[in-house]
Amino acid sequence: MLGACLVETTALPQIVGKLREEMFYEDRHRMIYAAMRAMHGAGKQIDILTVTEELRKRGQLEEVGGPFFVTQLSSQMATSAHLEMHAMVVQEKFVRRQMIVGFNKLFALAADETRDIADTLTEAYNLLDQLEGEFGRTTHLRKMDTLMTDTMAEAAERIRCGKDGVTGISTGLKELDRITAGWQKGDLNIIAARPSVGKTAMALHMARTAAKAGYHTVMYSIEMAGERLGDRMILAESGLKAERWRGGQVDAREWEQARAAAMELARIPMHVDDTGTVSMDYIRGSARMLQSKGKCDIIFIDYLQLSEMKPDRDNRSREQEVGQASRKAKLLAKELNVPVILLSQMNREVESRPLQKPILSDLRESGSIEQDADMVIFLYRPIMNGKATDKESGYPSEGLGVAIIAKQRNGQTGNVYFGHNPAMTRIADYVPPLEWISKNAK
Repeated sequence: MLGACLVETTALPQIVGKLREEMFYEDRHRMIYAAMRAMHGAGKQIDILTVTEELRKRGQLEEVGGPFFVTQLSSQMATSAHLEMHAMVVQEKFVRRQMIVGFNKLFALAADETRDIADTLTEAYNLLDQLEGEFGRTTHLRKMDTLMTDTMAEAAERIRCGKDGVTGISTGLKELDRITAGWQKGDLNIIAARPSVGKTAMALHMARTAAKAGYHTVMYSIEMAGERLGDRMILAESGLKAERWRGGQVDAREWEQARAAAMELARIPMHVDDTGTVSMDYIRGSARMLQSKGKCDIIFIDYLQLSEMKPDRDNRSREQEVGQASRKAKLLAKELNVPVILLSQMNREVESRPLQKPILSDLRESGSIEQDADMVIFLYRPIMNGKATDKESGYPSEGLGVAIIAKQRNGQTGNVYFGHNPAMTRIADYVPPLEWISKNAK
């Protein structure tokens, strides 16, 4: 390859995007290739004489073996016809060396019992990501005919699978499905609200809907223990009163209802990870492992600001760390080609406005969240602001929630109304009370 680049002007452009100097095993090969890459970037002509002169300027000519070695490289070239294949060989050998070094390092870390096992697992995930990235780095460049073929194939799949206008995974709310066409593959969706408005309740409703439809659903709950999520799902499925269930005051009939609900839920394809402190790297590695087994179609993360971050690392602020975490969530959605629903807190500024209705600038700690998200949904409950009716719709506030679609990259924005019980364990499409319907029908 190096000989071909010295002799033929079209050779280096074929491989410069595929290989870096560190991929060569011998130091002198690295130096020569680094010189040629720098010259190519500067728009300089590349041949035996110019490369020799560049190495001389760098003080590396004698180190690589002098002008004789550079000349000898060109004489050893058999053909440049299969240059890209030769580049793949060099790349493969580099990846194999990286595997040997990386796995030996992991072996040492795994044997070190003073080190946190979670950190070691993160190192393992990062190594696999790095290796896969190195080997797959040339697969994303597509010609327009390929791109158009892929786009039409995806559209045909949407038409085949689309039902009542829903081409993705149902959200569990008909009006939200109508506006969004469901959760779409590769999208990062943010659901944000102030504390106690119902983020987790909404996420559980949506996750249960997806799992009941047969989609393998994964929920990472950083805030709440798995058993508390289990309580909420049983209450939603059975219709039992939350205060009786949590207070241990259920009678035999209610216990049978709960048991039947638990048995029904036990059959749905859903995984819950309630590890208390996890990073986006951990979530990415875990989700990839599940997807390799065919068990990850949609991901819920509750919630962004509680994911493990290290704001002092590299002198990054908390806001920058939150931005980095949201970016990783978007990359996760794109890499696994699944919808990711990421819950997020909002800042207190929303409470200073009269109606306390959230806007995009209320996303807590980072404008990057808004930038990375394909869709942003705010949850709002008028009754929490002491309002008897919702000003915009005129609906009574009791049992009323509003999902405000503040951003949708590929669709419209607007409000979706949903109903809920007092304990927020059951969520459904909103149906106004009969008294309200009778009153407003006159």
